Amino acid sequence: MHAPPLELKQKTGFTLLEIMISIFIFSIIITTVFASYRSVFFSAEKINAGLDLYGMTGSCLNRISLDLNGIAISHLPEYTKPEFDSIPDPYRVVGDRSDMSGADFPRLRFSSRSHVPLDGSVYESVAEIVYYVSEDEGSNYMLRRSDRLYPYGPPEEQADDPVLCEKLKSLVFTYYDTEGESYDSWNSESEDVSYATPKSINILLEVGDEGVASRLFETMVMLPVVREAIDKK
Repeated sequence: MHAPPLELKQKTGFTLLEIMISIFIFSIIITTVFASYRSVFFSAEKINAGLDLYGMTGSCLNRISLDLNGIAISHLPEYTKPEFDSIPDPYRVVGDRSDMSGADFPRLRFSSRSHVPLDGSVYESVAEIVYYVSEDEGSNYMLRRSDRLYPYGPPEEQADDPVLCEKLKSLVFTYYDTEGESYDSWNSESEDVSYATPKSINILLEVGDEGVASRLFETMVMLPVVREAIDKK
């Protein structure tokens, strides 16, 4: 009689090919998971940066609105047309181009009751407010606020002037008279506007980082007091 054939042992474990396929599939899964996490973190950083930008610009426009709502002007008949050698009106409103830091940005100068003492004292006083743009060491532009008590001198850039807005790309002040006509500059001591003060001022800011789409912010401030054109009196 023949002996029964021996049963072959069943092989256990994985072949090298199976292991390599498993590793390949696992690497794809891990890469996808990490890419998703990276996308989430990158989006979170962009969201936080955007929120910081909105917060900074909102505070800036709010400060400008507060200052303009506290504007002080010389009313008729106390105010008279300036003569050649007369003292400039301390409560004049001047919107011109800034020559500070060599930057071609607008500058706004007016008097306001919204004086903010830098020494921490609390008292109300009329001060000259000047908004101007300066450049930092990294060639980035920023909007600064000058706040000086009388007697006023020529506007000068001071290192301790507070910064209201950083990462500034553009700044536009638009002035409107009582008839609704718009101007890109203003001088209440000038015959061009009949020695009047503006009725309202529109502020348009563009801010943003390099390589990132900038954002526009805008607000309109209706001035609480206005000196009408003298020629209309």
